[in-house]
Order: sequence, then structure tokens, then C-alpha cells
Amino acid sequence: MKKFTLIFIALLAATLAVQAQDRREIKAVSGSAYVAGQGSYTPSFKNDGSNAKVRNVILLIGDGMGPGAVNAAMYANGGELTMTNLKTMGYVRTQSADNFTTDSAASGTAYATGQKTKNGYLGVDTSAVAIMNLPEKLSPLGYACGVLSTDDLNGATPAAFFAHQRARGSTAEIWADLAESCLTFASAGSQKTFQDQSLKTRDAISAEFEVVYSPDDEDVADSDRLLYLPESVQYEDRGDYLPATTEMAIRYLSERGRKGFFLMVEGARIDKEEHGNDFKGMVEETLDFDKAVEAAIRFAEQDGHTLVIISADHETGAVTLGHCNPGDGYASGTFASSGHSPIMVPLFAYGPRSREFTGTQENSDVSNKIFSILTGK
Repeated sequence: MKKFTLIFIALLAATLAVQAQDRREIKAVSGSAYVAGQGSYTPSFKNDGSNAKVRNVILLIGDGMGPGAVNAAMYANGGELTMTNLKTMGYVRTQSADNFTTDSAASGTAYATGQKTKNGYLGVDTSAVAIMNLPEKLSPLGYACGVLSTDDLNGATPAAFFAHQRARGSTAEIWADLAESCLTFASAGSQKTFQDQSLKTRDAISAEFEVVYSPDDEDVADSDRLLYLPESVQYEDRGDYLPATTEMAIRYLSERGRKGFFLMVEGARIDKEEHGNDFKGMVEETLDFDKAVEAAIRFAEQDGHTLVIISADHETGAVTLGHCNPGDGYASGTFASSGHSPIMVPLFAYGPRSREFTGTQENSDVSNKIFSILTGK
């Protein structure tokens, strides 16, 4: 009996030691944020959910923006966001073809092509064969297509809408793919990133796109295709780049799409702040993204034939909330991770046919619905 007791105690001690080690491996980092409220916009909903013809689709992707980020930003902003003011909501499962926790390349590819692929793959299937993306499908039908992001253009999400590479880190090859793309408008990253590419690649891109470094450049108006590269969009001092360039892209594409347009807008820095477990940074980036959402919703409200979809490529940080006080513009929470998680991400929609995005869906379903709504196919 004594021997059995000693064995039991030893096993119990070993189990507790493993459990303690597991607990230590769960990284719980707390943070909080006070912000000056930026307000929000609530549309009239006069065209929301109708069966009116959809001419334009604006897809806004908050990189890493899970339920925690949305709720934290909402509470810190006095309990309101433009995206949470909308009436149509669903959830998106983000798993890739080979991993329960996706990366941005695989999820971006699912949104861009309607097909899931392996982590790290961009615009190719699980056998590394190129898949047609939405711009490649829509451009021949008369739709002007564009992407913009607070990442570089070779970042996984924007690149998924024009590149075909089996490695998301193939920067030179991704930039070379831009010259062969079906995009009418692109903006992201920095002038330096473009200048770092080979002369051959820069010449090929310049032969296809009017390359400008300012939205006020006189060459913008007369161009057929535009690549707008600001000095830098990756830091907090970028000002209103994301909402202002969203408006710029909408105007540009509206004037050049014979049948309509498709635009993808990415708020890339939400994910970056979450990887660093910066709660305040996550909130501020989500609020900046919501300004771009507002720009899209205001256009859709006025136009009447534009569908706006807001979602995320994945959740980052496994964010949970603690004490929040919307009246004081205060939110607090905890990161359980510094990486991606398999948590489903929210989806908000506004405009004609928005109800088709309620419920739970795969990220690849979103792409296929967009194509079907625009083309009837």
C-alpha cells in the first residue's frame, strides 16, 4: 500500500508539473486603451438587403481583426463603430487547406479566389497551380478592380489578389506579377519598396501603370491604370491614408469600370499590433480601419448599387476583454497569444444582397458569393 501511495504521489506530482508548464506556456498579456471618440456613421438602410442590381463590391479586410479587436475598439469609441452599426452580420471560418490555424496568404487566397490552399501559398492551389482571382475573373467582363493596404503590395493579403506564388516571401516574384495583373488601381507600402525592386520589374510595372507618389499628381486624372505609392503607410504617423485612399480608389474605379468595380481594402496594421500584444495599438488601428469602412458605407448609401463586406483574414492574439467603460472611452483586455488563432472572425455587410452573408460561412464562400452576385454565374 505504501509503495502504491508513493507511485500515486509521484504520478500526481508529474501531472501537476506538466499542467504548470502548460500554464506557463500560455502567454497572457494584459493591456488597456483610452481613446478620444471619433464617432461613427449609421446609414439609412434604404437599400440594405434589397434585391437591387449590384454593380460594385467593396471588400474590407481587417488583418487579424477578431471579435476581441472589434469589441475593444467599439467600447473604447464610446460603444459605437460604423461596422457594428450595420444590421447584417455573420461569421467566417478561416482554416486553411493544411492547417486549422491559417496564415494571411492562405486566407487571402481564399477570399481572392474562392478556393482554400496551404499556408504560405499565394494565388495557387494545394498543388501550386495558379487559381484565377477575382480581378482576373471580373476584369474581362468590364469591371475595374483595385487593391489598397497599409502593408506593402507584396504583403500576403493584397498580393493574393494579383500574384501566383507558392511562397509568400517571394517578394521579387510577387512584384513582377503585378505587371501581369488585371488590376486597374493599386496603392500600398512605400516608394522605397518599389524602388528596391529590379530595374526590369520597375520598368515592366511602369509600362502598365501610371506610377505616382502623391494622390494630387496631375497624371492621376488621365491615367488608365494607377499605382499610387506614398512615402510610407506602415506607421502611426501616416495620417488619414486608409480612409482617404479608399475614397480615392472608389472615385478612380467608378470612372473606369464599364460594368462596375471591385475593390479590396486592407487594414494591415491591426495584426501587427496584436502580434506585439499592444492593446492600445490594436484599438487605434481598428478605429482607423473603421474610418475606411465609413468611407465605403457612405458611398454605398449614396450609390444604391454597391455591396460592402467587412471581415478579417483571421484572428490574432486570442484577445479577450476585461473591464470596459464606453462612457469613459475605456477598454481593457488580455492576449493569450502573440500568434494567429482559429477563432471565427465577424463579417458585416451593407447594401443590396447583403443578407446572403448572414450565418456562418467559409472564407472561400465569401469570394464565390461576390462573383455570383456581380455576374449572376
